[in-house]
Amino acid sequence: MRKIFLAVVTVLLVSQVGYAEVILNAKQEPRDNFFWLSQMNKATLVTSTQSGIISKENAKTYALAIKTVIENANKQGASRPNSVLKYEPLLIKEAGQDITKLHAGRSSQDMHAAYTVAIIRDYLLELATSLNKVNKTLLRLASENIDTIVPNYTNGVVALPNSLAHNLLAYYSAFQRDEERIRELYNRIDMSPLGSTVLNGTSWPLDRENLGKYLGFSKLVYNAYDATQIWTIDIPIESGAVIQGIAFHIGSIIEDIFLQYSQTIPWMILSEGAGTTFASTAMPQKRNPGAMITVRQEASDAITLGMSPLMRAHNLPYGFVDGEDAEPNSKMFIMILSATNKLNNVLNRLLINPERALAEVNSDWSSSQEIADLLMRKYDIPFRVGHHFASQLVTYGRSNGLTPLTFPYDVAQKIYKETMIKTYGDNANDTTFPIRADEFKATVDPSNIMLNRQTMGSSNPKELQIMIKQGNAEIKKQDAWINKSVNHINSSLEKLDNDFTKLAK
Repeated sequence: MRKIFLAVVTVLLVSQVGYAEVILNAKQEPRDNFFWLSQMNKATLVTSTQSGIISKENAKTYALAIKTVIENANKQGASRPNSVLKYEPLLIKEAGQDITKLHAGRSSQDMHAAYTVAIIRDYLLELATSLNKVNKTLLRLASENIDTIVPNYTNGVVALPNSLAHNLLAYYSAFQRDEERIRELYNRIDMSPLGSTVLNGTSWPLDRENLGKYLGFSKLVYNAYDATQIWTIDIPIESGAVIQGIAFHIGSIIEDIFLQYSQTIPWMILSEGAGTTFASTAMPQKRNPGAMITVRQEASDAITLGMSPLMRAHNLPYGFVDGEDAEPNSKMFIMILSATNKLNNVLNRLLINPERALAEVNSDWSSSQEIADLLMRKYDIPFRVGHHFASQLVTYGRSNGLTPLTFPYDVAQKIYKETMIKTYGDNANDTTFPIRADEFKATVDPSNIMLNRQTMGSSNPKELQIMIKQGNAEIKKQDAWINKSVNHINSSLEKLDNDFTKLAK
């Protein structure tokens, strides 16, 4: 499964500087259960030889046996044992029962825990890379659509006009929080359980620190019981929660695009071809957004799979559930990675029609709030009074087929007078509509509404530029973190290979 996945990721990212090209070793060997069991055998042999647990004479024999087992498994069509019980017989075949001395102080518990988190660690870095590509695309689209005005919705109803850039930057922020969660989880995952054996440690003086360092881990899961019974279950559960959060955000942005897709003339569509759309078999005019449908389905599947580690473990004592089974844990990562990569493809294939979006905004009264704001901001009319007046404009306009841009100024004056008399009665001092005709028209202009926004993080173009600049800086930091993490793992494994090779000579 892991081998197939890495091949898919390599194809998806081959045209870009991607993590998949870095994370694979020179022989393109998949980093599956077998790979990590082999690295553990190498690390155990090196450290146990250094500490005198294994003699140098035996070390050479064992090293050659491990090397042969790895070479045989890397042959075309060969099987790759995925557990200690299946791996050890291959070593015995090459070097006899004596090589089982290598297993002194070890257990399938700590070894399976180690490959579980090592595989999840790889997946997390791949997922961080994929999310960072999505965020780069969102920032690019945002910078191109600062002046694109679109309707926004609350409770499923048109609410306010907004810059499309502001919407996209909101999703950027959501995915950025997901990346923060990945880094936080990575810090808890970058720990080695190897050498803890099972439950209470071992009488053999295994060098746990160096065992972990050789596998690219930065620290230890110190408590031996925790390492194989609690922590190793916590990691897949927390990974599932992170995956569910990402999948939720993917589904949300796809639904946001879908919200306007039923329009006769949508303002955002997918460019045809390259598997993004498919034609109806019955209705010639239809171009169904197949790529978006697939992303939404996979995001839903990822949410379901993300629940599975918790469902497998809940209400059962530690040590009872095999949370160290890499395959079901891998499935949720495979699904979310597919959804994330496909989301990036959808975003890159979007065709945006600013004129159509603006026409949709101007066809309804989503700018009416600005009238109430202006009355209070400039003319000291209490907001609720101005809100009531604006609401009366909307009622009249919709009843008579009028929009903000076609609403007669004299009718607005009349409704304002009626509103003030109804509100204040005999105490109504001035019932003259204070907003000038040209000012009234400018107030309901969606572009001016964006310019009038004053708060930090608003849709004012200056604020949008600030957010884009901050986003680009955050993306560079994330790239640097990913590269540092990848290089640390790869350099650790390279050092292990060098020290192991010396033993085989």
